[in-house]
Parts: sequence; structure tokens; C-alpha cells
Amino acid sequence: MKRIAILGSTGSIGTQALEVIKANPDSFELEVITAHSNADLLIAQALAFKPNVVVIAREDLYEQVRDALQHEDIKVYAGANALNSVVEMSTVDMVLTAMVGYAGLQPTIRAIQAGKQIALANKETLVVAGQLITELAREKGVNIYPVDSEHSAIFQCLAGEFHNPIEKIILTASGGPFRGRKAEELRLVTKAQALKHPNWDMGAKITIDSASLMNKGLEVIEAKWLFGLRNDQIEVVVHPQSIIHSLVQFEDGSIKAQLGLPDMKLPIQYALGYPQRLKSDFPRFNFLDYPQLTFEQPDLKTFRNLQLAYNAMEQGGNMPCILNAANEVAVSAFLRDEVGFLEMSDIIESCMAKVMYIANPSYNDYVDTDREARLRALELVK
Repeated sequence: MKRIAILGSTGSIGTQALEVIKANPDSFELEVITAHSNADLLIAQALAFKPNVVVIAREDLYEQVRDALQHEDIKVYAGANALNSVVEMSTVDMVLTAMVGYAGLQPTIRAIQAGKQIALANKETLVVAGQLITELAREKGVNIYPVDSEHSAIFQCLAGEFHNPIEKIILTASGGPFRGRKAEELRLVTKAQALKHPNWDMGAKITIDSASLMNKGLEVIEAKWLFGLRNDQIEVVVHPQSIIHSLVQFEDGSIKAQLGLPDMKLPIQYALGYPQRLKSDFPRFNFLDYPQLTFEQPDLKTFRNLQLAYNAMEQGGNMPCILNAANEVAVSAFLRDEVGFLEMSDIIESCMAKVMYIANPSYNDYVDTDREARLRALELVK
């Protein structure tokens, strides 16, 4: 029985993780759930699952959550300090980091320092501070189990192969809703169009990142740190059907792929249950339903964010932190209809050129870099 803390239980990954836990009562016990501001859903989840602890990050919502749960045997806390503290609880075995963006970095660090196993859905943690996180995990003997479907696929392909050197990995990308379109066609695309992903049901931020291919860029950087790869060992291929979730090529030329229908509950369950594969009732893939699986090169000129991510990874240091902070501001502005789809790349590129570069950043450098990049990006939005 693994006791689970879910950071970000009201988001897309968090809600699906709760479905996995509900379907496997003999394998998992829910200890902690947290949310940033969705108090109503957090309360409903707490009443349904009866965790030991609930945390609402926005302190102005504390009384609402506390009052709604006052007749339950559930501890209610609020604020960033509470979020960082609950991951250290002795009653927690594994922390699923399903928060969105940079906000997941500090609680993930605290969980690793406390020796908790990590199921990582917050890719920005490794994008921003990959070297710091992987070194800390190694020092504390903590395993990081990937939840992203692509990185879960790589992890599954490596089962039984950890002693065999990787020649390269191939991350697949659906291409998003605008696959095949050129820049002039993208200038006037709307938020509503960008939020219609062809294959996956995800939160707004990651859906926009998928439409711009920034999500794939972030995944490239995440893969470097998760699997200890050189920059030239990571390739991206557009695979519109989203059936092959990613592939590993070994030094003998053999390639392993992990396939399945696009359903995030499968990689969530694999990460939480590892090394066991727990039985599920998820829909099964049938080859006859997909007689053609196709592949294309990504268009790096039109979808500049993927190239910008590669550039940030090549430069290293705090550059991926700059990339991530500027992207979070740009996506938020796009979702508020304040910038156009292509302008997001302009904002990111400008921040990468103007924010101070640090080759060997400390944790405090990452904090300062994130703040500076956000301020510059906000100036560009205005």
C-alpha cells in the first residue's frame, strides 16, 4: 500500500490520478491533496476521498475550505509554506507533482530532500533546474518516475535495458491542432482554436504549449536530465496518431517503442505502481483501427518554440529557466487575448537574448532568473 500525496489534485493530471487511486484501493492510499485556487473541486475531492491533509495554496480561500470540511477528520492548511511542509510528512511514501509550471520546483525539492519517491508530471521542474534536481535525487537515493506519456514510454522501453547504452531516443509529437500550417496562417488563430487538441484532453497551459510545440521542447530538456543523455541523443518526430508514445534506439541499431491509445491514466498508473503493472480497464488499442501510422519532421521554422528549446538546452546554465519563465508569461497573455499566437515566440526569444545568462546557477540564481525573465516578458506583453 503506497501512501500518495498529489500536488495539484484539481488539474487534469491530478483528477485522473484520483481515478487511478479509486480503481486500485488495495494498492494506494490518498494522504494529501493540494490545489492552487480551485477550492470547490478541492472540497469535493476531500469529501469523496477523505485524505489526511488538504492544502489550498491561496490563503484567502482557507476559510472556505476549512469551513466546508469542519465536520470531517481532515486537516486543512493554506499557503506556500504548508505546501512545502506536507511533502515531508512521514505518512507520505510518494509525491505526485502535478502542479503547473515553475511553482512545482520548490515543493519537489523539499520532497526529494525528505527522501520521498517522486512521480513527476511537472516537467518544468527538470527544465528549470535539471542538474540541481538530478544531483539531489542521486544524493538522497530518490527515484523519479516520469508521468509524461513520452517519458513514461522511454522509461518502459528501458525496463530490463538499464545496463545497455542508449544510442538515441525519439520523442513523438502529435503536431497539435495546427500541424502543417505555415506562419501566415497562424497569425490570426484564436485561443479557442489553439485549445482544441486533436488527441489529448489536457489543461489549458499544456494544450497551448502543445499547439506551439513548446511542450515538446520542454520534454526534450526534461528527457536530457531524466535519462542522462547528451543533447545530440534526443530527436523529435511528428506522429499525428499519438499511438507510438516514444522510442529508444540502442547501440546495436534495435529500436523499442511503447504503444497505446492516448490516455494519461496509463502512464500515471505505471508511475504510481512501478515496478508492478496493475490491471486496468482502460480501452485497448486495436491495430485494425489504425491501419496507418505516419511520421513527419517537425517544422522548426514555423513552430519556433521547439527550436528555441533546443537552443536553450545547448546553451545550458539558466537559459532553460529563462525560456520557461518567458513562456509561462506568454501563454498566460495569449489565454487572455493580449498577444497573438506567433508573438509568444517573439517574447521568449527576446527574453533569452536580454536576461542575464549564468553558466553555473545556484538555486537562488534560478529564483532570481525566473523573476527577471517574468518581468521582462510582462514588459513585452504591455
